[in-house]
Amino acid sequence: MLMVCLLSGSVFLLVSFSTGDTPVNGENLRQLYAKPPAEWPAPHVQQGVSWSELGAVPPHPLAGKTDSLAALIELGKVLFFDTRLSESGKISCASCHDPALNWTDGKARSTGHEGAITARNAPTIQNSWFYKKLFWDGRARNLADQAFAPIVSESEMHSEMPLVMQKLRRSEYYPRQFEKAFGSKGIDPDRMTEAIAAFEKTVSSAPSRFDAFLSGDKYALTNAELRGLHLFRTKAGCINCHNGPLLTDNLFHNSGFSGNDAGLYKVTHNEEDRGKIKTPSLRDVARTGPWMHDGAEKELAAIIEKYNQAAFPAGTDPLLKPLGLSARDRKDLLQFLRAVSAPPLPFTKPAQPR
Repeated sequence: MLMVCLLSGSVFLLVSFSTGDTPVNGENLRQLYAKPPAEWPAPHVQQGVSWSELGAVPPHPLAGKTDSLAALIELGKVLFFDTRLSESGKISCASCHDPALNWTDGKARSTGHEGAITARNAPTIQNSWFYKKLFWDGRARNLADQAFAPIVSESEMHSEMPLVMQKLRRSEYYPRQFEKAFGSKGIDPDRMTEAIAAFEKTVSSAPSRFDAFLSGDKYALTNAELRGLHLFRTKAGCINCHNGPLLTDNLFHNSGFSGNDAGLYKVTHNEEDRGKIKTPSLRDVARTGPWMHDGAEKELAAIIEKYNQAAFPAGTDPLLKPLGLSARDRKDLLQFLRAVSAPPLPFTKPAQPR
């Protein structure tokens, strides 16, 4: 693929960046990528793909509103960590989304009610406000809808909404806090999930070294990480599905690795959606394993290797093709994924109220 010649008058550089086959000098890339993203080398985007350029972590949707919504957000935070939302009184939302683990649980699949194992991996809730649909199969329309499901799931919190409402109404804390948050008395499932959703909308990724690079620190990334960034946008083709500031297209794809999971098909019942799984954000990806919708992969390098050599089965998204990356390419790509990953922002867990 030929590139738009914004880069240099040098024929060598033009060929190097258009094919991705010629070894790329890290310092040349540093000069190119130190420019504003609009002046970066043109990416290898397949025809028909709607994409946006990589960028800095955006502010969460309640930024600038946290003072006026403080009571609602605080209520949601306390509910998120409250084990009384489960039948057993042992499981909270935070049981599978631990702030110390970048809001995941570090398990392939989570442990729910009485030791039940969930069918899918618990993804991070960092930046979950960005998604148009929630869960790996897209069955939830928004964060409030998503918050409802685990509470009544037999394998997760195994509770019933009338029982949860009774517990909250009997507490010393919740009647006052619900009234403070909503301006009137009343505790019901809609208010509860609205509060949890409001809290989740404040959970975002911390700035990574990639963000520092975007902010003007041109030495925030190593040469290997810069080569990985360039590969991500060009030869490796990652940007076709993982684009924009949060490195996801907000869509669903059949990656060829969904196994027996019908994915989006369970929601739409359209045969063309069978095996399609939500594209996860790659923000903080190096810190949120095990990976894939079923938690089957324990090493990021193994995932890169899968996409590099895979003989994709019938039905796989046509965007996915064996990459043919060299050993150094694969290492550089892994280094870039680590560079977009950062420890979680500081967080203090609330005490469970009476």
